[in-house]
Amino acid sequence: MKFMTPSRRLVVAAALATMAMPTLAATATSTFQVNGTVVATCSVSATALNFGASIPTPVNSNIDATSTITATCSNSVPFSVALNAGNGVGATVITRKMSSGPNVVNYAMYTDAGRTNVWGDGTPGSSVNTLTGTGAAQAIPVYGRIPTGQTPAIGIYSDTILVTLTF
Repeated sequence: MKFMTPSRRLVVAAALATMAMPTLAATATSTFQVNGTVVATCSVSATALNFGASIPTPVNSNIDATSTITATCSNSVPFSVALNAGNGVGATVITRKMSSGPNVVNYAMYTDAGRTNVWGDGTPGSSVNTLTGTGAAQAIPVYGRIPTGQTPAIGIYSDTILVTLTF
């Protein structure tokens, strides 16, 4: 094997090349399922309903204010928002009461800007606000009113309202 002719070298190179080539592997396939469940979730928060420091004595015209409830519910989840009567002694969802010691100022909350639909817990004379979740935060306005015809004593008045979101 001193010297190989060019044709012989070609034959040897071809033989070596075929021996060095790996054998192609066979393949097999399968599939698997991918799944998950989107569960209905909701959260709620609210800003203060602040009538300010301009409540006159006597209250000779309606005093209006607004606040916002923010609800975040899963997309397409129906939900309702109810408001309780608050902590004022003798308060109802129709006539809520802010207190300053033994003194009270009556007020109401509504679902509409015209202040015709009392926002409560669904008991007679009140309604809840019903919506459908979008997956994003939804701002829901609260329309408050201190009605005319009251003669409150000087003081700082307050109340606490419980917001209940049901889904």
